Amino acid sequence: MSDEPRHVLGRLDAPVTVVEHGDLECPYCRAAAPVLRSLVEGSDGRVRLVWKHFPLFEVHPYALTAALATEAAGAHGLFWEMHDLLFAHQGHLADPDLRDYAVTLGLDPALVAGDGAQEFADAVEADYTEGLAHDVRGTPTLFIDGVRYHGPIELAALIAAVAGG
Repeated sequence: MSDEPRHVLGRLDAPVTVVEHGDLECPYCRAAAPVLRSLVEGSDGRVRLVWKHFPLFEVHPYALTAALATEAAGAHGLFWEMHDLLFAHQGHLADPDLRDYAVTLGLDPALVAGDGAQEFADAVEADYTEGLAHDVRGTPTLFIDGVRYHGPIELAALIAAVAGG
């Protein structure tokens, strides 16, 4: 996994790292988001979540543009805010929607959709390539301290997994 993750929820120096390879148009990733947030927030600083883009563009037509929009928001310190907005409105991820979400966050809408967002394509591609290198095939795929997690994305199971049990 990358040494310097771009998108971290939780303490940067947390001793346990959960990496999620996710797709912003994936309903399973949307369902996992509050569980993973609860895991981090209930860990007393022991767990951090790192997001990696893995847009399943062959089945989710807006996944790539959604990823670019979150990267653009992230460049202004608003990655998680855009991430959460897109999951909350997952059925509305076309460019006009992304521009509206940018306005909601106080961002220039031209930065998050269309040509303005293309400057972030390399970052999304790097995440996707990293996922392929780790044999990610679907989303969400989780790794806990570099080891693929195969259990259910349920809070109790994840708490046990990050505790080593």
